Amino acid sequence: MGRNQLYETLFHRHPRNPILTAADWPYPVNSVFNPGVTLLPDGSTLLLCRVEDRRGHSHLSVARSPNGVDGWQIDPQPTLMPDPENYPEELWGIEDPRITYIPELDQYAIAYTAYSRGGPGVALALTSDFKNFQRLGMVMPPEDKDSALLPKRIGGHWALIHRPSSSLGAHMWISYSPDLRHWGSHKLMLRARRGGWWDANKIGLGPPPIETERGWLVIYHGVRQTASGSIYRLGLALFDIETPEQCLLRGDTWIFGPEETYERFGDVNNVVFPCGYTIGPDGDTINLYYGAADTCIALATGSIQRLLNWLDKHGHPEPENW
Repeated sequence: MGRNQLYETLFHRHPRNPILTAADWPYPVNSVFNPGVTLLPDGSTLLLCRVEDRRGHSHLSVARSPNGVDGWQIDPQPTLMPDPENYPEELWGIEDPRITYIPELDQYAIAYTAYSRGGPGVALALTSDFKNFQRLGMVMPPEDKDSALLPKRIGGHWALIHRPSSSLGAHMWISYSPDLRHWGSHKLMLRARRGGWWDANKIGLGPPPIETERGWLVIYHGVRQTASGSIYRLGLALFDIETPEQCLLRGDTWIFGPEETYERFGDVNNVVFPCGYTIGPDGDTINLYYGAADTCIALATGSIQRLLNWLDKHGHPEPENW
């Protein structure tokens, strides 16, 4: 019996994977991966892809598809380029966007990594059309990344999930703001485990949290350091709707990891790294878009209800004094 038959399969890879590679781009690039994702009002899927050039610097580029699988229309030039003259924190590129539609603003908020001389930090931008962008600048200084906004205020304040790093580890935090620019009330949200765990020492938010009747469903990545390098896999956790720093359930095991050749071999081996999803018309089907081996973009499909059922079966509350 194969190992996949021993565990419940929660995400099924699309048979056409990888769905986008550097060969699809209308201008020369090294790799395309880690896209932010949203459904547009016309029902089409928009990916805001991280595109890396041969310098090793990244920018963001839009790809649109009527069905989210093929027929991609890619912007002929970079959609959002680093602007180090006006935003020096973008000196070495912009990376890994997460898109959240904010109904109160009727705009899309993009949280992305700005790679500054001092390291990676969290920056925000707003757009209504993915052509014109209002940069808010760096809101979390280095070293910080893996960030997304919640789509509505919590207790009258905007909420931002992010992942600061230190010599003591890299854990998920949540911070609050009255205006999207000034952030405080920082609270630890989810800890990386220690020792031999699959998510020991470093974790980070995957796509933006999914709002459900049960709470905020979070797909996060965990990193395990091995003798041959890092392995990036995905896990699940559920957080309280009104107090999102409160973890209700967390699974012990990973649910999705690099297995296919395009996930195991690339610029960075053994990586599955989602930054966005769409939800189907049934309100349950989740289409998860992820970077594979920091080289290409792939798609896997699952069910929100099955993810919640899995957490009910395999999850447990996080002890406050863990």
